[in-house]
Amino acid sequence: MKRFVGFIPILFAGCSSTLTVQPDEDIQVGVRPYYLVEQLAESELKTRLSRCKSKAFKKSDFSIGHRGAPMQFPEHTKESYMAAAKMGAGILECDVAFTKDKALVCRHSQCDLHTTTNILAIPELAKKCRVPFQGGDVDQGVKAKVECCTSDITLDEFLQLKGKMDGANEFAKTKQAYMQGTPNWRTDLYAANGTVMTHKQSIELFKQLGVKMTPELKSPQVEMPFDGFTQQAYAKKLISEYEQAGVPVKDVFPQSFLLSDVQYWLKNHSDYAQQAVYLDDSYEIAGFDHNDPNTWQHTMVELKAMGVNIIAPPLWMLVTTSEKGELAQSAYAIEAKKAGLKIITWSLERSGPLANGGGFYYQSVKDLVKDDGFTLELLNFLAQEVGVIGVFSDWPATTTFYANCMN
Repeated sequence: MKRFVGFIPILFAGCSSTLTVQPDEDIQVGVRPYYLVEQLAESELKTRLSRCKSKAFKKSDFSIGHRGAPMQFPEHTKESYMAAAKMGAGILECDVAFTKDKALVCRHSQCDLHTTTNILAIPELAKKCRVPFQGGDVDQGVKAKVECCTSDITLDEFLQLKGKMDGANEFAKTKQAYMQGTPNWRTDLYAANGTVMTHKQSIELFKQLGVKMTPELKSPQVEMPFDGFTQQAYAKKLISEYEQAGVPVKDVFPQSFLLSDVQYWLKNHSDYAQQAVYLDDSYEIAGFDHNDPNTWQHTMVELKAMGVNIIAPPLWMLVTTSEKGELAQSAYAIEAKKAGLKIITWSLERSGPLANGGGFYYQSVKDLVKDDGFTLELLNFLAQEVGVIGVFSDWPATTTFYANCMN
């Protein structure tokens, strides 16, 4: 039987609770990685992964908890983060948005409260939503309308919310029905008490869990400056909360999709910026081709020259299919490495069952995707051939399992 050690009090929203912190030898990966191994065709990879079934697992920085462990726990909640840490994620993510009174909180999007929390079940807060709920009609093909943002409510109001599994019944006529939209491959089993968190609370939790931190400065969905709050003040406040908490620069990987944010950190917070992660959404550009070397040679060199050290595209941008019908590195991956950039990628285990091709995250190699075993095939290729230094996962037990088994 595993033993639990170290009872540490943590304060959340004015209430004291006791957090049980386990040492590395108590990391647990559960049954899912073994299920994925069984889905693999007979191969050297399957043989190697099968041999470490009785291994004592330890946390790994290769394993990054994407919003915690949101495949089964409400994202960006205390419970989700604790689950990810138990699974051995060496780095945890707080996506950072701001409230009406400019407090920093953990949410994937500034305007996702209607799908990731119970705000619609709290009348006095639901009426403050940017777009108050208007029911839909499935027979008429009319979707419900609603949009609730962190910037619509104060910090005190935000802390009244409970996190829920991300999802919505888009054609619902009522608020209650709208909230019942969890995808059938996830679960509401662990969603009864999703404790929402401020950015500062996440820092304290992560410190006590003994993990590193990767905050993402979310692109605002309100006009900036917001009541005098500029983009640079927003970027500065994120870093300042780590400085105030005394978090070593080696333990922080600040992220942003906005290159201007990374450039601001490089100029004004050069110590923390050495591990800043530029999240690349080039795929949204018309005519984008991730496999055209002419597109990337100059771009990657420019990024490195301005001081960017880590780049993070989605999984599919790093791979392509060879003429032999096998996994191959994309021109994007090759040119990034030539320029001296380190690579992190996102997000594993966010696609549900892979029998239908895996959707967005697997689009460049969809013809190779047959079943869930491809999760490990792709992960292995990204680690061994592309050489990524970390992988965001919605179920970090899988990335922890792989990192430990493959040393």
